[in-house]
Amino acid sequence: MPAVKKYMRRGTSKFYFLETIADEGMIPTRTELTAGTEFSAFIAAMDGWTVTNNEIDTPDMADTYNSTIPGSDKADTSTFTFYEDEVDSDTEEMLAKGTVGYIVILRKGDVPANASMDVFPIRVASQSPQYTADDAAAQFVVTCSITSRPVQGAPVPAAAGGGS
Repeated sequence: MPAVKKYMRRGTSKFYFLETIADEGMIPTRTELTAGTEFSAFIAAMDGWTVTNNEIDTPDMADTYNSTIPGSDKADTSTFTFYEDEVDSDTEEMLAKGTVGYIVILRKGDVPANASMDVFPIRVASQSPQYTADDAAAQFVVTCSITSRPVQGAPVPAAAGGGS
């Protein structure tokens, strides 16, 4: 097996907000991706954006080992911390409380056909400014409810002119 070519997500991964995706399987076309809003440069921090499994304990009287089986899947609480713009409120308006859409993450960047695209159907649960007396850039936190099973590891759509 060849050595792993390591990389850093910061500066590589791309984050988009899409209002709609026509495909019922939640795979956006290149046109839909391009029409979305890329907001990578506004992210100060993030948390969640993963799927976990709630394992079920299955102990029995024949053994002292507590075995488990897979249970239901659930997305972790998912948030973005954004830098707040002193003048514009575009990001706040795009991700206002109640907004429904899709967060599309290109984990390895915009590499067409690479199976590294994750699509999370979301509804914005809250948006809260963060206050501090510290020397820090103004920020606000957006919490997103993941409304159905996300798509993980989908191929990035072909580049313009290469089909979609």
